[in-house]
Amino acid sequence: MRISNICLFISVLSMFPSCVGYQLGNTKRKKLKHIENIYVPMVEDKTLEIKLAPQATNEIIKAISTDGTYRITRSNNSDATLNAVITAVDFDEFRSNRLDTLRAEELIMHIVIKWQLVDNAGKVLERGTSTGSTRFFADSNQRLSRDNAKSDAMQKAAQKITSRISNGF
Repeated sequence: MRISNICLFISVLSMFPSCVGYQLGNTKRKKLKHIENIYVPMVEDKTLEIKLAPQATNEIIKAISTDGTYRITRSNNSDATLNAVITAVDFDEFRSNRLDTLRAEELIMHIVIKWQLVDNAGKVLERGTSTGSTRFFADSNQRLSRDNAKSDAMQKAAQKITSRISNGF
């Protein structure tokens, strides 16, 4: 009786192939299938913000390494190079003091990065613009508040770049 129940259960289970096309790992896009190793040079910074280029480079490398689709290598071992340029850092007021409209209490930071993935022959494989945004409170030390917010906005922009080259969206 017990064996017949197990056989019946297995036969019913085999009739529902809900995960037939799903596969774990090896999910590279067809366009970038031949790319295994990526080199990330120092990000170029067209803004006047301090220490933004090394921070952006580190966040992009960390995001690609965490994703695991590609390996970060030196330029002589790479299949492609990810070039990036920080084009803008903007601040918008999100919330202000009701009694003093000139004093912003909460700000939004937007960091815009233009990037392109180029193979060793110089052919552009992928390009795009990614934006990282974050909100932060403006306290008595505005510089410290901005520096702390930069890291969060940069991390979000780096994750968008990595998602685009790994998944296509």
